[in-house]
Amino acid sequence: MKLSARTCYGTRLLVELARRWQQGPTPLKNIARRQKTSLPYLARLMSPLIAAGLVQSMRGVHGGVWLVKPPHKIKLSEVVQLLEGPVSPMKCVANSDSCPHSNLCATRDVWSELEKVTNELLASRTLQGLVDQQCKKEQSEKAMYYI
Repeated sequence: MKLSARTCYGTRLLVELARRWQQGPTPLKNIARRQKTSLPYLARLMSPLIAAGLVQSMRGVHGGVWLVKPPHKIKLSEVVQLLEGPVSPMKCVANSDSCPHSNLCATRDVWSELEKVTNELLASRTLQGLVDQQCKKEQSEKAMYYI
């Protein structure tokens, strides 16, 4: 199973916004610069995030984007589902009718278990947890270079 760049960049975008929770709008161009990502690509990711009610945007000189929900209430499973769709390693797991061997296939059981574990992991993580983890990584890198 491979998640797309859309999910990777979308999640990183949301982590940036979570780091600035309740600090007002952040210009998308600033996030693009920090993430070393193209502004048009991030702009395309905004539509589903806005439609889902995770993010809002405002145009103008003091405009930008911001999270609507608190970071601790946004689960990674919600983000991945929104940007990627169902996390199914094989078509037969999501739709047993897609394969005539589904009911008698031992490997399908493994793929089903993989889907379950993946979904449980994603549901156990929040944007706030990713922010905390990111801050720890940045602190340890700073400490490594300033000791």
